[in-house]
Amino acid sequence: MRVTFYGVRGSCPAPGPDTARHGGNTSCVAARLADGTILVFDAGTGIRQLGSELKAEGYSLPIHLLLSHTHWDHIIGLPFFEPLWDPDTHLVIHPLTNNRQERFRWKPTIFDEIHFPVPAADIPCRMELADHPRGQWKIGSATVLRVPLNHPGGAQGFRIEDSDGSVFCYLTDHEIRPPGPQTTAVEDLAQFAAGADVAVCDAQYMPGDMPDKHGWGHSLVEDVLRFGQLAQPKKLVLFHHDPDRTDDALDEIERWANEWMTERQVPTEVICASEGLQLDLPLRRPGP
Repeated sequence: MRVTFYGVRGSCPAPGPDTARHGGNTSCVAARLADGTILVFDAGTGIRQLGSELKAEGYSLPIHLLLSHTHWDHIIGLPFFEPLWDPDTHLVIHPLTNNRQERFRWKPTIFDEIHFPVPAADIPCRMELADHPRGQWKIGSATVLRVPLNHPGGAQGFRIEDSDGSVFCYLTDHEIRPPGPQTTAVEDLAQFAAGADVAVCDAQYMPGDMPDKHGWGHSLVEDVLRFGQLAQPKKLVLFHHDPDRTDDALDEIERWANEWMTERQVPTEVICASEGLQLDLPLRRPGP
């Protein structure tokens, strides 16, 4: 499996000289499975570049879209996804986490002629709304599992287990310690992600952002590191960066996070996600 990051920012795009290295586009990550199938996680503004690349290579297999949820920063790039406007494209949109979220699949607000000039009925590609029983799914060469996340309005995370033995987890828009009841406790999330080669986790906030943003549905970096201490993925990728977080600040967070792991003898590398980052799975930890 090859995982590529196209958008790593949270809440809203953040272009500019202080965010150019890590990138200013909102959430979009692609995983190319062992059999060549493409899974697309979220459709933030980063999906535009992914679409251009898929068109340039002549990709012809079905494209599978797995949305964490339907807040604007995770769907706003969909109208600018070039394969959407090609009648030869087969786009499969997989289920969301609850009935309120599911309404987006059946009546996508973004294509209502008010928010975008082209109505959904005029999109030329073949759009399939997949229906799956509860439990695990099969997509291409991989098995897909879902977990509900702590986020206003609901969100879901994914665990992808490919036929080559690689395991990828995508866990964004999740508050590890919300102010109210938890949908999923950190211990259960760590069990869900255990053994992953790569776990991508929402790590939008630092202590200085609190308490004003407590309950907004995003995690503190240190809480994510404690999750990593429990789950111990080979790589823990900090994701959904705050739009006000500069490249230099993210570099400092990455340095500090790896020191935190080393001090606790956790064999997990921490990376602050950047646009263009590409990871080939399965990963192997170096031997003793």
